[in-house]
Amino acid sequence: MKDNEKMIICENLVKIYKTTEIEVVALSGLDLEVGTGEVMAVIGNSGSGKSTLLNMLGGLDRPSAGNLSVGGKDLLKLTDKQLEIYKRETVGFVWQNSARNLIPYLTAQENVEVPMILRGRRKRELASELLEMVGLGKRKKNKLGELSGGEQQRVAIAIAVANSPGLLLADEPTGSVDTATTMMILDVFNELNRVLGVTIVIVTHDLQISKKVDRVVAIRDGRTSSEFIRKKSYREEIAEIPGQQEESHVELAVVDRVGRVQIPREYLEGLGIKGNKIKIEQEDGRIVLVAPEDVEDI
Repeated sequence: MKDNEKMIICENLVKIYKTTEIEVVALSGLDLEVGTGEVMAVIGNSGSGKSTLLNMLGGLDRPSAGNLSVGGKDLLKLTDKQLEIYKRETVGFVWQNSARNLIPYLTAQENVEVPMILRGRRKRELASELLEMVGLGKRKKNKLGELSGGEQQRVAIAIAVANSPGLLLADEPTGSVDTATTMMILDVFNELNRVLGVTIVIVTHDLQISKKVDRVVAIRDGRTSSEFIRKKSYREEIAEIPGQQEESHVELAVVDRVGRVQIPREYLEGLGIKGNKIKIEQEDGRIVLVAPEDVEDI
């Protein structure tokens, strides 16, 4: 993939939060590339660094070190004013709590028009089209109190793409809805990607989301640890016989720029490895990890 085909490039990204008494490393050399027009998910447990990554992609926080480029813009070199323009025009946000996007006393359509007004180009027809796209064309005159939680989240998604951003960031967008509504919201993301070509990054702890995206990146301890790559594209699977139960993704470990790879703790425990030393051997084209008790002279 060429650089001009990449929406996001993260290289050795580091984020350290400091107070007078403590220093917390949220990201510790994270590498990540996301192609233009891709729909992907970032998963990880609480404290893994996924929300920190989202905040930096959205221009809400700055890295402590490393390189970060979004849509050809070097976020480390943007001035505060340029960063405000970036947040308004290049990136859209969808939060778990839709109230962060919505104004309760306005109708659904009026809510979608707000970011357009702030940018000085109100387009009622476009607002109406976006609500049609998220399945709320018949609810555009309803106020928020007349909409369900799932419908409110779909209004929030329409708001996020109102100014035609190149990148849409979603932070746990299905965290407060049931499974059926979750699948509906993910279908909305895929439809927006298909029609508008927007790149979408969904941050979540729910691996079920992988069923609706082609790539899932897992973050552990502030670094990318593995990727789940779909064997066939989501659209290809939709076109085939419905209801197939075959596993859709293959999991790959991620090797960073200096050759480091994260090994899941459960794998090490399965080998009886409790310390921080193992022996690595190459055998018949495979890399073999040997437990300490099997290593001579230790």
